[in-house]
Amino acid sequence: MKDIITLGIESSCDETSVAVVKNGREVLSNVINSQIEIHKRFGGVVPEIASRNHVEAISNVTKEALEKAGIGWNDIDLIACTYGPGLVGALLVGVSYAKGLSYALKKPLIGTNHIEGHIAANYISHPELKPPFLCMVISGGHTHLIHIKDYNQFEILGKTRDDAIGEAFDKVARVIGLGYPGGPKIDAMAKKGKPTIEMPKTHFDNLDFSFSGIKTHIINLHHKDPNINHEDLCASFEKAVTEVLLENTKKAAEQLGIKTIALAGGVSANSYIRSQFLELTKEGYQIYYPDLILCTDNAAMIAASGYYNYLGGMRSDLRLNAIPNLKIEG
Repeated sequence: MKDIITLGIESSCDETSVAVVKNGREVLSNVINSQIEIHKRFGGVVPEIASRNHVEAISNVTKEALEKAGIGWNDIDLIACTYGPGLVGALLVGVSYAKGLSYALKKPLIGTNHIEGHIAANYISHPELKPPFLCMVISGGHTHLIHIKDYNQFEILGKTRDDAIGEAFDKVARVIGLGYPGGPKIDAMAKKGKPTIEMPKTHFDNLDFSFSGIKTHIINLHHKDPNINHEDLCASFEKAVTEVLLENTKKAAEQLGIKTIALAGGVSANSYIRSQFLELTKEGYQIYYPDLILCTDNAAMIAASGYYNYLGGMRSDLRLNAIPNLKIEG
């Protein structure tokens, strides 16, 4: 079978990334141009600034990705780009650039769901991983518990009813003065503390999640006592949200009779969450999560997902548009 080379393009938020991936799992290059330092001063991502920086960076990032992969334009077999969900202006930069390349090079265009990309990051880090399995997608914008029935067949079993878990991390970090991005800073501070502060946990009859209650609880605690131990607060918050993730994941696994579980998304880089999911191996579960560089937004995961969409017969045309609120489909 001929090798298939995919050029992946990711620009959904504040990373401009282009990658070259062979056969959906072998990364030849994965260039990421992050805007974190630019947005730090604003306490979060400013959409207009993100879009302008994508425009300035995307051509050079693409050139670097091709050079690092040691290939030319004619070696590319297909082009995959994120078309949602994300910031509409940022998405449009990547989609427009991908459509231009597809037209000029006469190569197939594959519009790719960003969340499906996060799931596919596991295929790169773990070449042996194949569906079916459960995936806990935890990021700044999403908290989804998904049954991966096949490479292109998904069933959402549960999702957040309010804040995504990453959003809760960022808001808690902002309240206690840690700044942006909140996730890594809370992770670091929690390691110095003890989970001694009682936290509320919201439970539903189904597998949905809620994180607004615990976020509000922490805000109220901090307002009542600004000198509260931040290290213990972070450790307690981290423990509480992780317990909810684990409870729902185990419940879903037992209902479906599945023993293979993967983590995906930016929050899957959290060291405590990883460690607690790994504890499930003692109960006979297989636990997978991407390498740290593949947890946050990157184009290699988009190329991997695009590759499997391509094999599944999906094709996009030049009418492809950005869809900021794109849902994951079965």
